[in-house]
Amino acid sequence: MPPPLPLRTDFEANQLRRLATQCRDAKQSRRLLSIAAVYDGMDRGSAAKIGGMDRQTLRDWVIRFNKLGSAGLVDVKPAGSRRRLNDEQMKELAVLVEAGPDPEVHGVVRWRCRDLVDVIEVQFGVTYKERAVGYLLKALNFSHISGRPKHPAQNASVIDGFKKKFPRHARSPHSPSARNQTN
Repeated sequence: MPPPLPLRTDFEANQLRRLATQCRDAKQSRRLLSIAAVYDGMDRGSAAKIGGMDRQTLRDWVIRFNKLGSAGLVDVKPAGSRRRLNDEQMKELAVLVEAGPDPEVHGVVRWRCRDLVDVIEVQFGVTYKERAVGYLLKALNFSHISGRPKHPAQNASVIDGFKKKFPRHARSPHSPSARNQTN
C-alpha cells in the first residue's frame, strides 16, 4: 500500500475545526472535520468515516485541500453545456418575447415555448427543445404568467351588465368596503 498523502503544513486540526463550525455548507464541514482527524493522527479509514465517506474519497478531498485549502472542499457545480445562442441573439430573443407575437405573422396571440422553438429555428437557425426554451426564458428573467383569456371582440359595457351587484346589507362586515363605511 502506498504511503498516505502528506497534508499541508499551514493548517492545524483546531483551526480546521473552527472553520468547520463557521461554514454553512454541511458537506464542507464534514470534510474539514475528517481532515482535522487526520491532522490529529487518526488513520485515514477512521477519519473518512467521520465525514461519511470512504478512504479513497477522503484521499481525493485531501488532494483538493492541499491545492486550494478549505475552499477546495466545497462542491463545484459542473458548468453544463454551452448555450447555442450568443449574447446578441439572446437580446434579440428578449426583445421578441417582450414585444409579443403578431397574430398575422406568427399565427398565435401569446408566446408558448412550442411557438418560440419554431421562431428560434427560423430566425437564428438553432434548434431547441421546449424545455430548453423555458430555461432560456428563465435566463432572460422572464417568468411564466398565464393571463385570463380575453376575446378580441369583447365589449366592456356588456361585461359590466353581467357582474353581480350585491345590496349593501348583504355585504360581509369583514369586507374592506364595509370597514370603510363604519370608520
